[in-house]
Amino acid sequence: MRQTPGAANIVAFPGPGKPSQVGFERSELMRILDLYGRMVAAGEWRDYAMDFSRDCASFAAFRRTAEVPQMRVEKRPALRNRQGMWALFGEQGQILKRGHELAGVLAPVERRLVKLVEG
Repeated sequence: MRQTPGAANIVAFPGPGKPSQVGFERSELMRILDLYGRMVAAGEWRDYAMDFSRDCASFAAFRRTAEVPQMRVEKRPALRNRQGMWALFGEQGQILKRGHELAGVLAPVERRLVKLVEG
């Protein structure tokens, strides 16, 4: 097939293979952003960042913009059948919790929020 100058290249839509980028589903993102909003209201977090790559999607929450993230949640679908595709990381990069369900992985942060609000 001959290309004419200035003609658009047609790229095939990704098929049933591996997606080119991992992302959050709407319900997952809603749950994460709900927790983020409550932590902002409690005065703990002020900024966030999201990163999407071929292997994982991550959401990081910051106390201040110029710091390391206070908490990071990662979704790695490749680990779905092993220890679970969700992981919660702390400030120093240590894994705080792994699991198959997002709610269970976010539980330590939820408990911390309850302590902040009560105390």
